[in-house]
Amino acid sequence: MKLARTALTSTLVFAALLACASGSRCISKAEAAAPRPAPGAPPPTLKRVAAPSPAAPRPLAPAASARRAPPPAAAPKPTEHSDGAGEGPTSCPSGMQLIDGDYCTDVDHECEKSWYDESNKKTVCERFAPKAKCVGQHQKKRYCIDKYEWPNRAGERPEVMNRFHQAEVKCGAVGKRLCTESEWTMACEGPELKPFPYGFVRDTNTCHGDIMWDSPDMIKVARRDPDELARLWKGVRSGSLGCVSDYGVHDTVGNADEVVASETYSSDFRGKFDSVHTGGPWYKGVRNQCRPKIYTHDEGFYYYFLSFRCCAEPDGDKTDPRTPKQRKDKWSFDKVERIATFTREQVREAMAQKAEKGNCGCRPHDIRCNTLCGTTLGPGAKDAVKAKPPHFEPQPKPAAKAPAAEAPSPAAPEPSAAQPTPKPAAARPALARKTLPPAAASKVPVAQ
Repeated sequence: MKLARTALTSTLVFAALLACASGSRCISKAEAAAPRPAPGAPPPTLKRVAAPSPAAPRPLAPAASARRAPPPAAAPKPTEHSDGAGEGPTSCPSGMQLIDGDYCTDVDHECEKSWYDESNKKTVCERFAPKAKCVGQHQKKRYCIDKYEWPNRAGERPEVMNRFHQAEVKCGAVGKRLCTESEWTMACEGPELKPFPYGFVRDTNTCHGDIMWDSPDMIKVARRDPDELARLWKGVRSGSLGCVSDYGVHDTVGNADEVVASETYSSDFRGKFDSVHTGGPWYKGVRNQCRPKIYTHDEGFYYYFLSFRCCAEPDGDKTDPRTPKQRKDKWSFDKVERIATFTREQVREAMAQKAEKGNCGCRPHDIRCNTLCGTTLGPGAKDAVKAKPPHFEPQPKPAAKAPAAEAPSPAAPEPSAAQPTPKPAAARPALARKTLPPAAASKVPVAQ
């Protein structure tokens, strides 16, 4: 009898182990001894255990670095509302604004008053009818965006002279990514789909603009000459003007132009590059609106008025630092870092050193070091002082609709689509002549 009981016990144990291995629920001794629920009672709630998340890939350091770079920083933790809304904890990290609403793929604006800029061969709308009509599709979006351009601090200058992939690595270093073109546009125009972040009437005192063209020396710009870059700087400090959208995002149009990640997959020039420019710089006669974009500069392009800002996923979700096109093409972020010539860890080290000492100890003409540190501007740079813009008479027949996108004109002082822009490895633009009057428009990238 004792042997029969032992055999029966072994058989039951073996059957229980087989059931566990096949994925069935295993019952412990404590559960077996627990009282059964009364008939008709709801089933007990089971505790769900989350699966461990995969480890982040380790960035590949450039060949010049002997150190092994650690994994990228985790996304900053959500904090209280930074916009004074007083609604309790927000879904975005400190210094970012939550954008939650519908994005319209195509908006109709009616221009009531415009003027023509001869130097740039562009009609600029001065006043739109105070209404906007969505004639495209509605897309639900929820994301976080920096309140200011990089380094996302009020009172500092927007950082310029970064190539596309360098800006991307800097965003990745703080757990964020480059904004996409639609995210940037939505944050700029607000829920009312305004052509300007502040309304329907152009005001370059609110968002810095209408500075006259000043002919950059492109040889010096390519060398990152600190004195020439200081001379060309005509921007203002982040947050110093009332250029704020209804979503609480500052300095989108005017001041420094911005680079964003493309979401355009068309077969024409608009879908060729991952790099898209938006907002327009501080110059007169350019696209200082929320909707117009420039699609003709490749990822190796940089300029003395070109900046960027970062976006992130809300609600504590992990942010992939790659662009939509890079994810589609299955890029690793190691590849992005190799093109940028520095890693996320090196960006974090440079940020810490700059915060402690005010600089990174770069030599004046060390391009990589100064780009990494954000110290390309020379000490002689002076911020612009705003003055009342000149009065422009309206044209007899203003344009009926603001263009959704624009390509540069070869006869105007605009960057030419056919012009080769600097390649990522060399980081040098096509050089024309030493000094460039407005007539040499097709030779050099200028304001748009």
